[in-house]
Amino acid sequence: MCGWNSGQSAVSQYLGGKLALNLEALIKLSEVLDFEPEDVSPTLGRGVTRKKDSTGQGKNKSVDLSNEEEDGADNYAFIPQYTAMAAAGAGHDNPHVEIRSTLAFKKEWLASKGLQPRNLRVIYADGESMWPTINDQDVLLVDSSQVEPVDNGVFVIESGADGTLVKRLVRAPLQQWILLSDNTDKAAYPDRFYLRSESNEHQIVGRVIWRGGDL
Repeated sequence: MCGWNSGQSAVSQYLGGKLALNLEALIKLSEVLDFEPEDVSPTLGRGVTRKKDSTGQGKNKSVDLSNEEEDGADNYAFIPQYTAMAAAGAGHDNPHVEIRSTLAFKKEWLASKGLQPRNLRVIYADGESMWPTINDQDVLLVDSSQVEPVDNGVFVIESGADGTLVKRLVRAPLQQWILLSDNTDKAAYPDRFYLRSESNEHQIVGRVIWRGGDL
């Protein structure tokens, strides 16, 4: 259906509310049915608006950098969208990462958050350890300039043992930080301690700023 791999039944389930609407599905539905994402879900659509082509038709958020000169492009920053996954679980190995496309964000919205487009990256969450804050396959906007731990902030962390993780950092005594999973099932998703002296083992890649809404 208009280049979407999901079948008609999946589309019907999204429209009927049987499947929970995520950002990727919202973007694709907005292209197929020609509506603005914010009109359906202000939370998911916040900060992201579909680009228009020269015919006025809505296009998918994932656009080529060569399209920057389209009408209204000056109002948007085009953030690289990487194939990398950050595990909201045990860890994710990313041996080969590519830029798959870009996502368009309003420059005004980025400026209101004090964000510089050159520091931003888009990756994807994999797993359920950060539920309900972050869902499996959520899009994550990451600020790579924010690499110092902040109490209660959500960060992407590169671990020598576990690969790429997304966790909440909570300050603990004796210069320790807790790598906290928001999921309350601690048998499946236990929290762990992180010492700042272990910077070679755990490196902060950046802070998660957005996943379809403010964190």
